[in-house]
Amino acid sequence: MPGNLLAKYLPSQRQQDTFVMNGGVHHVAAHKMAPSHKGSTATNITTASSLDDPETPSDPAQVKFFPKSESRRSARNWFKRWTRTEKCLLLLCSCLFLLCIVVVIVAFTRDLHYRDQITLATSNKLCTTKSCVSTAAQIMAGMDFTADPCNDFFQYACGQWNRKHVIPEEKATYNQFDKLHDENQIIMRALLEEPIKKEEGEAVMKAKLLYKSCVNTSQIESKGKDPLLEVIQDVGGWPLLDPNWPAEKFELEHVLGKIRANYNGATNSYLFSCFVGADDKNSSVHILQLDQASLGMPSREYYYLKEHVHQKAAYARLIADIAEILGAEGPDVQKQIDDVIHLETLIANATSPSEQRHDTGALYHKMTVRELQAMIPKFNVLKYLREFVLDEITEDEPIVLFATQYVKDVVKIIYEADNRTVANYIVWRLIRDLIPEFSDPFVDAQSQFKLAIQGVNKNEIRWIKCVEYVNFRMGMAVGAMFIKDNFKKESKDTALAMIHDIREAFNELLEENEWMDEKTRQFAKEKANAMVERIGYPDFITDPVQLDAKFDTLVLSDDFLDNNLKILAFQSRKIFSKLRQPVDRENWEQEPVIVNAFYNPNANDIVFPAGILQPSFYSSTFPKSLNYGGIGVVIGHEITHGFDDKGRQYDKEGNIKQWWDEKTIEAFRQRAQCVIDQYSNYKLEQVNEYMNGRITQGENIADNGGLKQSYRAYMKWIEKNGEEPALPGIGLNHHQLFFLNYAQIWCGKMRDEEALRKIRISAHSLGPIRVYGPLSNSKEFAKAFNCTLGSKMNPVKKCSVW
Repeated sequence: MPGNLLAKYLPSQRQQDTFVMNGGVHHVAAHKMAPSHKGSTATNITTASSLDDPETPSDPAQVKFFPKSESRRSARNWFKRWTRTEKCLLLLCSCLFLLCIVVVIVAFTRDLHYRDQITLATSNKLCTTKSCVSTAAQIMAGMDFTADPCNDFFQYACGQWNRKHVIPEEKATYNQFDKLHDENQIIMRALLEEPIKKEEGEAVMKAKLLYKSCVNTSQIESKGKDPLLEVIQDVGGWPLLDPNWPAEKFELEHVLGKIRANYNGATNSYLFSCFVGADDKNSSVHILQLDQASLGMPSREYYYLKEHVHQKAAYARLIADIAEILGAEGPDVQKQIDDVIHLETLIANATSPSEQRHDTGALYHKMTVRELQAMIPKFNVLKYLREFVLDEITEDEPIVLFATQYVKDVVKIIYEADNRTVANYIVWRLIRDLIPEFSDPFVDAQSQFKLAIQGVNKNEIRWIKCVEYVNFRMGMAVGAMFIKDNFKKESKDTALAMIHDIREAFNELLEENEWMDEKTRQFAKEKANAMVERIGYPDFITDPVQLDAKFDTLVLSDDFLDNNLKILAFQSRKIFSKLRQPVDRENWEQEPVIVNAFYNPNANDIVFPAGILQPSFYSSTFPKSLNYGGIGVVIGHEITHGFDDKGRQYDKEGNIKQWWDEKTIEAFRQRAQCVIDQYSNYKLEQVNEYMNGRITQGENIADNGGLKQSYRAYMKWIEKNGEEPALPGIGLNHHQLFFLNYAQIWCGKMRDEEALRKIRISAHSLGPIRVYGPLSNSKEFAKAFNCTLGSKMNPVKKCSVW
């Protein structure tokens, strides 16, 4: 069923002990007891099916009726006429009936015992404040009380939430992150639509002007295709539109470089991803970096796997539709499109899959431009770089490659193709990136492609699209408006205190860790203690003068299409102006109004923007159990990233360095492999696809570590402050509420196409898996919910890294 997430959980091996979480949602009163589930665990678990069915006998011929006046005598005579066999059968049936009664009584008693267990810690004190009542009501509104928490905790935590919420037509997913994101969007819209005031500062004025130009659809539509044709002409033309395109005048380095300078923004580029960033082996200095580029479709698998034939055809159709809008005609247009698809398929095959790119140290190759030029002699590296790097570049300029073989292969592929095909591909990629901001015909042409890739066939509402755009392009200016009334200093102070508590818990767990050698353990503590925490927003955005300076060279008007091009060029200049400059350790790039959190290995810092420090992750009115189960786990997650498969390669200064003992590395790999195997055995029945435990291992390790650290920190808080008063009506103690709030963060559903896309490309496991995995590895969870060892949520084999 589209939009419903079906997950098959396999605790150990793919052929053993499987169960399927039923994708259907059943209307069941919350006070009803869950029915028992019999039969093979490989069948669908239907949590509350057939409760409304009448209980009819299976064989009506066996039912006998007697008139009231004759019932005793008739029954006595009737019994005498029975054979010995019939009497024995009656006795046997009576015994079985009595046995059934005993079983029901025992089951009911055990259920009462279970309910006593979960209410034990809440019976003494009860919180009846308005915030406690509303919080309890909100939690219960998402739960499915008929589900067994020891069998399927995702259904138990999220069953009603998923039933009540539908995926909006213009979205591929809807979950707790999306819900909070939408709430923040409404706030940002109100701020951006306020009248422009000079006293707000230039940066805020520019953000409002940019938004105003974005929602002015009449002006955008009046310009039609002309602005895009001007861009195409500026980069040398699109051969698909011109049968007489001069192939002999095509200069690859010039076209690629010009596009990188003016139209690719901060990081995007084609054939090669070229940008400036902190040197991974000297994180105090900015250096040129070269990596494999992105593709026109989500991942390399979409180009060659049979199950993606439909998506590949939709991609080709998109190129044809855009070419037609721009005026392409002639008998060879389709052949040229086929050539572009073939070329991009070759490029996709040259890229390394995500699972082969986890060892950053192995990917890192530092050389000079001269050495790079010798490696790819046909491609003029200096000519390419001088198109967009502001300072004079020489052959002695250092550059870091993260895809050495890819660079060699893609240059070979390009120079074996004809100029027309190469130019068609490069200019197509530029057009593909620009058309979302252009007039309706271009936006509408993407509908079938979006449907094929994400299952979405409706365009975003314009104001939503514009809020998203302005926040992405001018996030600091938007953040300056947002934090004034939507983020309190109290939240920042509380988050900081929680970070210190959770970091202390991590250090305690390090001490208990038996697989690390002592020297590595001490280095790990030093790195954890050296982590810089960034909470809410950077301080400079509260100073209009400093904020204005960030955007002082950006000149905007009421023309949105022109503004978009100016911003792309502005961001490109900004990123390359950092070349050879020292790294500002206080710099903060992430926009404040984003529902996410970050760990930056180069800086060894953890970032928690204002956008995520909101309910359900955090609230000053929440019990501590919910805050530790929410933002607390997020904090622990980001701390753990410093010690996952990638983060462990960096030292406390943010440099790639071998600071682990070899035996400790091997012990880590064994434990990481346990996590890889565990998550690779989760199957998304919705699309009949197993999760990729290798590409998600870093996030899975972080989820498991974050949960353990935050729960430890919460236990320490209880030691100091005592147990919290219980929430009313819910019947759960705060230990259980900790795990419940963690699970409810991942409530949500997605369309089939989006689920498959995320399995292919995402470093994160899907929501239900982020519940099943960490909780089934947690002894503390099993204890809190009294789960029998060997149950689905308390398997005998558990994985633990940190």
